[in-house]
Amino acid sequence: MTWWKRTPLALLNLTHDRRKFATSLAGVGFAVLLMFLFTGFQNALYDSQVQLINRLNADIIIINRLKNNMFVPEPFARRRLYQAKALAGVQAAYPMYMSDVRWKNPLTRQTRPVRVLAFNLADPVLPLSGISTHLEALKMPNTALIDTRARAEIGPREPGIQTELAERDIRIVGTFELGTDFAAGNGNLIMSDQNFLRYFANRGPEEDERSFATVDIGLVKVAPDVNVDEMVQQLSDFLPKDVKVMRRSGPGNSFEAQERDYWRESTNIAFVFSLLTIMSFFVGIILVYQILYTDVADHWSEYATLKAMGYSNRFLFNVVIQEALILSVLGFIPGILISRLLYTGASNAIGLVFLMTPARIANIYLATFAMCLISGTIAVRKVQSTDPAEVFG
Repeated sequence: MTWWKRTPLALLNLTHDRRKFATSLAGVGFAVLLMFLFTGFQNALYDSQVQLINRLNADIIIINRLKNNMFVPEPFARRRLYQAKALAGVQAAYPMYMSDVRWKNPLTRQTRPVRVLAFNLADPVLPLSGISTHLEALKMPNTALIDTRARAEIGPREPGIQTELAERDIRIVGTFELGTDFAAGNGNLIMSDQNFLRYFANRGPEEDERSFATVDIGLVKVAPDVNVDEMVQQLSDFLPKDVKVMRRSGPGNSFEAQERDYWRESTNIAFVFSLLTIMSFFVGIILVYQILYTDVADHWSEYATLKAMGYSNRFLFNVVIQEALILSVLGFIPGILISRLLYTGASNAIGLVFLMTPARIANIYLATFAMCLISGTIAVRKVQSTDPAEVFG
């Protein structure tokens, strides 16, 4: 008998009781949801840390040698960018300035930490649509753009807001979309380099004063026919050792990889969320085992009849394993759909980046498949040990 003419025994066993089948799918979907949530928050913390890096218009990044993550406020001499532009193959080198500062919520009057990003408005440092449409307004004194994905604690995020930044008046003239991370605090502001000096040139005796003589991040663009890795090596050999030269993104020696490695190695984030994901996996094994064991118990006499008719343990094993695989596929669907909704809600609420990439979806499904397969293998032992004489005796 060909496979498409066979009775779908596994599917019929699962679906004959619609209510129990729905409960079974809910159990598998719940385990899938837990795995998506825990891995999602772990990945969101890493992805959010590098979202600004990935938006920068640069092939190569120059930073202070002591700066091992975005938190560290370690500027370097701006003349290093002029030296970098002297090398053949370097098209441009842009300075970017960063600082943490207190923002006053215009409604509650409470202050919250935010991150200010500043650069020469003539330099294409951050090619975001919200920035390019408000360049003229940003040239006015005491003006800035606000991130629409900033946390709700900072108050309204719309043009026209007037409040205080570093105890000075500030007027919001437009918006852009980026998102928060650990370094950004509650959100990001963008202003011109001239306005940056107005706010941070004289910050008081307890904080470092800023000037155009130092830069927080240097952005280097290379010619299209230049190999980026070779240019990184040339700049590293040419520039003084007080700076570090890296590719902007990619594996290996890159600013993005350095940022990810810092949060993986210097915090317990990976351990905590990995542990929670593993616990979710074992919770799923228990749930699916209970589902399949109950199904086997409910059909014990039917399985015994099949064995009495001559069907082998291998055939019965295949039936239970097929049930496990069906549960893994059909239970995965509601799990991923609900996870997608929660990802969107969490992203809107806290401003972090929740990405559901094909590779991450595949990994969670493989975990779901393994979870159901293990449960089915355990549950099928009851079928294999069934003695028809005991059942009908």
